[in-house]
Amino acid sequence: MDSTPLASPWHNRLLGFFARPWLGVLSRSLAAIVGGYALAATCSMFFAVALPIARSQAVLTGMLVAIVLCACAALWAFATRSALRAWLGILLPTALFWLGTQWFGGAA
Repeated sequence: MDSTPLASPWHNRLLGFFARPWLGVLSRSLAAIVGGYALAATCSMFFAVALPIARSQAVLTGMLVAIVLCACAALWAFATRSALRAWLGILLPTALFWLGTQWFGGAA
């Protein structure tokens, strides 16, 4: 019986590759950086169109809240049990902010 890594089925090699710890760290880092930026950008857009105050004040408020959310997204990415939860926990609010922006933007 040949026990070389190439003799194992392709799906076992693929699962073995994704079981490496550095891929989880890479995925969480990308979730924190890319997902945090997307969350901050959509939050800023949402507040700019949704707040019933002067537009300049709404934009400033959105930007200030976005800075806090970007930091919270980075903390969330490394506080969850899995990288999948990190991505879902960041992308779900991002999608909701985007949908809210589209809804309020269409009414404005």
